[in-house]
Amino acid sequence: MSRKIRVGIVGASGYAGVELVKLLSKHSGAELACVTSRSLAGTKVADNMPGLRHLLNPELEFVNSDPAKCAEMSDIDVWFLALPHGAAAEYARAIIEAGGKVIDLSADFRLHSLDIYRQYYNEEHKAPDLLEMGKYTIPELFPLNGDEKLIACAGCYPTSIQIPLTPLLREGIIDGERIVIDSYSGVSGAGKKASLDYAFCERNESAKAYGLIKHRHLSEIEEELSIAAGKTVVVQFNPHLAPMTRGIYTTITLPAKFEGVEKVYDVWNGYYAQKPFVNVLESGIYPDTLHVCGTNRCDISAAYDPRTKNLVICSVIDNLVKGASGQAVQIMNLIFGLGETSGLL
Repeated sequence: MSRKIRVGIVGASGYAGVELVKLLSKHSGAELACVTSRSLAGTKVADNMPGLRHLLNPELEFVNSDPAKCAEMSDIDVWFLALPHGAAAEYARAIIEAGGKVIDLSADFRLHSLDIYRQYYNEEHKAPDLLEMGKYTIPELFPLNGDEKLIACAGCYPTSIQIPLTPLLREGIIDGERIVIDSYSGVSGAGKKASLDYAFCERNESAKAYGLIKHRHLSEIEEELSIAAGKTVVVQFNPHLAPMTRGIYTTITLPAKFEGVEKVYDVWNGYYAQKPFVNVLESGIYPDTLHVCGTNRCDISAAYDPRTKNLVICSVIDNLVKGASGQAVQIMNLIFGLGETSGLL
């Protein structure tokens, strides 16, 4: 495109929505044309995000979120849906039926199975006929052709897990059995909730497991790993809240099929040599969430334990960037033919 891409954001007051505003307000190829929030409708975006005043149009206001009104805005090239699961489907239907394009950050179109969605989200899917249209995407693993109308961004935990594991499963370097995944997330991963559980005094200097034994992201993790392996993959997924604002640290332990890590690194280097946002660290160098904070990067490394005959894989991302809004902007860049790294670190 020779002109700037006109973008709309639905649900811009949550953490992922704010991150989208931040990234797109600095993007040389994009123009923020519409920003919605029911709670902030009628107020200036810059007044609510003062750190971005120097980048935002001072006249840009939040408008009330409404699927029909969004669908009527035919001059918007792409809509980002930063909404809770269940809420995005209504907007996606209205926009797509009007000929628009949607990048969805919720869980509504990540799963292939309605039964699995019902099992993990305890409700019926609100747009089951659109499920097949949804293109599930981690750009490094699932290529885009630019014709997609509905794109489902992978979840934050699943992104940190699939980037290291999917290539190994596809190439048969691991068997996909007895995989134990321990992941630690910053508190922003829970979203903006007025809950004592997420108050500073409760989370500061405190780490705890949650969502055991059936965290919602487990459905997405097992479904996609099974597709990569060509057989059913069952994992033990143990999510934790960590005393940090943002970031995900994932440690994966599984039986090694080969001694050492040479074959692992051969596959990773083959997959990611030309992928700007995946950084393969040498064995023995362990990723650090501090090093990826604010970036769209995923850092990974692997070690072999000769005593237990296990592989130990580490992976880190920023949950709000590579795990959500940054990945969404990366997808926008690709489907509109912009540089993949445009607007991203």
